[in-house]
Amino acid sequence: MQQLSVGLIPVLRDNYIFLMQRQGQAVVVDPALAEPVIAALEQQGLELVAILQTHHHSDHIGGTPELLQHWPKAQVWAAAADRERIPFQTRGLGAGEQLDLFGRPLHVLSVPGHTRAHIAYYLPRVGEAGPELFCGDTLFAGGCGRLFEGTAAQMWASLQQFAALDPDTQVWCAHEYTQANLRFALSQDPTNQALQERWQQV
Repeated sequence: MQQLSVGLIPVLRDNYIFLMQRQGQAVVVDPALAEPVIAALEQQGLELVAILQTHHHSDHIGGTPELLQHWPKAQVWAAAADRERIPFQTRGLGAGEQLDLFGRPLHVLSVPGHTRAHIAYYLPRVGEAGPELFCGDTLFAGGCGRLFEGTAAQMWASLQQFAALDPDTQVWCAHEYTQANLRFALSQDPTNQALQERWQQV
């Protein structure tokens, strides 16, 4: 099986929408806005078949209603525990569930911390296809998500789930916070050689 092709659609100030496609079909993750997704799909002649939501914040679900107007048959996968805040979901998910995404197994991880019902999507290694993680606002380059509804202990446990995954996992974070996170990390741990090297790279 070939490596999954993931396209990035930068929106707002620092959000990323992720676009996956195969044989004329597309899946998007956390569409903050509809317009750039519609433009990308129409330009490439793709049919939207599913929308994956990691949590309920407007900069992750804001574009979903309009996308459903264009592609009303598209499924919306989200946390069952967040049905009130993501009311347009067509399939409510919980920890440990496994779905199929373009012929690959997709595992649902419960990762509370940023919000109480935050979930992540993990595609394990299959043949030549490497592992992929869509982590929403739980993990970023150089930091983790803010604790809006969860506790530090919950966030730590969520991050430990990620740490236990295949070390070759490609992590797709939903915001570009790298520079700000590293600046803060160095303010707390200025002699850390790994942080210093990463800062120079960034």
